[in-house]
Amino acid sequence: MKTKSILTFAVSFALATAVLAQKTAQPKASESAGTPIFIPASDLKWIDLNPTGAPGVKIADVWGDHAKGGYGAFLKFPAGFLSPLHTHTYDIKIVVISGTYTQAPEGKSAARLGKGSYAFQPGGSYKHISGCAKASDCVLFIESTGPFDLLPVAGAAK
Repeated sequence: MKTKSILTFAVSFALATAVLAQKTAQPKASESAGTPIFIPASDLKWIDLNPTGAPGVKIADVWGDHAKGGYGAFLKFPAGFLSPLHTHTYDIKIVVISGTYTQAPEGKSAARLGKGSYAFQPGGSYKHISGCAKASDCVLFIESTGPFDLLPVAGAAK
């Protein structure tokens, strides 16, 4: 009986993991399982992320669509950029490609993350300020399971 319960749990866990993995990794129509994808930096399609209230910030999706759902994208902050205090609806995973990315949780000192660093921003109530040191532009790779948003915190200093 104990073996049957453990086996049932293991199968249920494996099935749930497989379903979640399929929902979070939605390939573009041009991508199929087992087909490698190569995107040279010169082919990235950079667009303004201005509708979120982040002037000068650019984004280039490499899978998914940051405006509609889960995505992976490069994000570019101009040198000296600093966002207002905000949250995001969905978790965001970040890898710093170049520059020095800064992030300060509400009321705390900023973490300074250089090339090769990783950050995780939980979605929901995690209030923070994101930015880029003044020395050079920052390029990040970001991933999320839902659309990108930037929700300013009401009453925060501009």
